[in-house]
Amino acid sequence: MSRKPNGIPSTIGRGLAAGLAGTAAMTVSSTIEQKLRGRPASTAPADAAAKVLGIHSFPSEGAKNAFSNAVHWSYGTGWGAVRALLGRKLSPGAASATHLAALWGSEQVMLPALEVAPPVTMWGREEVAIDTFHHLVYVTATGISYELLSARH
Repeated sequence: MSRKPNGIPSTIGRGLAAGLAGTAAMTVSSTIEQKLRGRPASTAPADAAAKVLGIHSFPSEGAKNAFSNAVHWSYGTGWGAVRALLGRKLSPGAASATHLAALWGSEQVMLPALEVAPPVTMWGREEVAIDTFHHLVYVTATGISYELLSARH
């Protein structure tokens, strides 16, 4: 697939927009799964960000929820830029596969390293499958969105 050359800023901009779409898709999939299983939303990403930023407590549960939402949307949107940069050099399928490996792999390293989640080897098959599914939803939606946005340029 040959594309017209375009600059890094426009590539990153399309990636951020695609990451936003992917985050929305993942939010829908995880919200449905949470409701079906009767489980609370995951706080691991927000717990990790709070630890990195040195935040030890929040003034209220509402403030903690707002922080959690900000982390979730920022993190997912930001990873869209990674998918965009991969798409400059790789085919769409290879870019999405590499994106998934980088995203899911970083989760599996960072969350246990920050002591906010156990290593994946302690999760159980069902939890691994569910987490993988949500990340596949994100990567697929981000990849499709990026390709659609890039087709216009």
